[in-house]
Amino acid sequence: RILDVQPAMAARLVAALVVGVARAWLHAPSTGLAPSVHRAPTAVSAAAVPGTAEAFVPGVSATGERVAVVGATGYIGRYVARECTRRGYPTTAVVRDAAKARETSGEWLGDADIVEAEAVDSETIAAALKDAQVVICCLASRSGTKADSWAVDNQASVNCLDALRANGQGRHFVLLSAFCVQKPELEFQKAKLATEAALAAQSDVTYSVVRPTAFFKSVSGQVENVQTGAPFVYFDLGGGRSATCNPIAEADLAAAIVDCVADPARNSATGDPIWNLGGPDAGYSMEAQGGLIADAIAAVDAAPRKEPWLLAVPIGLFDAIIGGFDWLAGLLDSDKLRDAAEFARIGRYYAVEDMLTTRDSEKYGTVTLLEHYERVARDGQEYDPYTTVFGKLNSKKQPGEDNLVGGPA
Repeated sequence: RILDVQPAMAARLVAALVVGVARAWLHAPSTGLAPSVHRAPTAVSAAAVPGTAEAFVPGVSATGERVAVVGATGYIGRYVARECTRRGYPTTAVVRDAAKARETSGEWLGDADIVEAEAVDSETIAAALKDAQVVICCLASRSGTKADSWAVDNQASVNCLDALRANGQGRHFVLLSAFCVQKPELEFQKAKLATEAALAAQSDVTYSVVRPTAFFKSVSGQVENVQTGAPFVYFDLGGGRSATCNPIAEADLAAAIVDCVADPARNSATGDPIWNLGGPDAGYSMEAQGGLIADAIAAVDAAPRKEPWLLAVPIGLFDAIIGGFDWLAGLLDSDKLRDAAEFARIGRYYAVEDMLTTRDSEKYGTVTLLEHYERVARDGQEYDPYTTVFGKLNSKKQPGEDNLVGGPA
């Protein structure tokens, strides 16, 4: 996570602005436990589930193979592990600390077998994946720095791929990537693309790549502040523009990821393995998200809508921040300041670029952003310093509580 490597208070101030509003679209911890419902697809795949004559059904179909989820206690990984067990897959949850996983993520992992391994260590990850027929890789770098990105988003992920290819029974690999790799300017994007290239370069196992736009958690950090009358902060791109996205509920994303195990349409051998994916909404600009929060608060309070205080921050601020950190990094020969400059570049990227899918085939789930905002306004949300910098420390919901409703279609 970004704050882990900040060298000084100056970097904290940058993080409060950069991380809280923009960079948080990258890595957001999940916010609830129950699975969401799934939007009926425009067409059910006519091809069969691998090895059977059954038609594929989104949110339902399962092959029955042994599935290993790497990063099973992470922000999306825990949703994926739970979805695998819900569908009846024999599931291996690969984690860095098994004892901690049992203590903090037991509800999520259910009856999954918990196996401890370091994905950056090719030998330990090979041992953890020796029985896997399918691997779902949910690894992501904590910081976005160059070293962390290439170690985790690339090397550790490729280690998982190599382990599956070598175990003698591997069939399919699912990679959690990111929508933004389509315009790679940042180190983590380049690292993820290198992993995608490694998948495409081999033929031992089939694969799928899921590229989500943004998670709900990453665009809800200001809800509780707006409830108190504080401003909704967003970045002004000029001409009345601000970045637009259609985020996806974490549970819906997990269901889509698990669909890839059985869906021939998402298989590299029988369909299109690259899936750019957002939620069911048409998309909201950052400015419009502020208005949507006001709508949600009014609905929950059953009161007249109050016009939100929208505070526009000029995007040029990032250029000054990046230039300042780059100058200081060169002057002091400081890797920490270089990392701080990269954090600012990440923030600028997400403040400028749209994370938006427009095709029906690239939208999934039924939980809308308005529904999510209403839930947060009513119940609060799990506090996380990396995505809710503008939020309250003591929310109404504590980590691990069930605060997402729905069920499989």
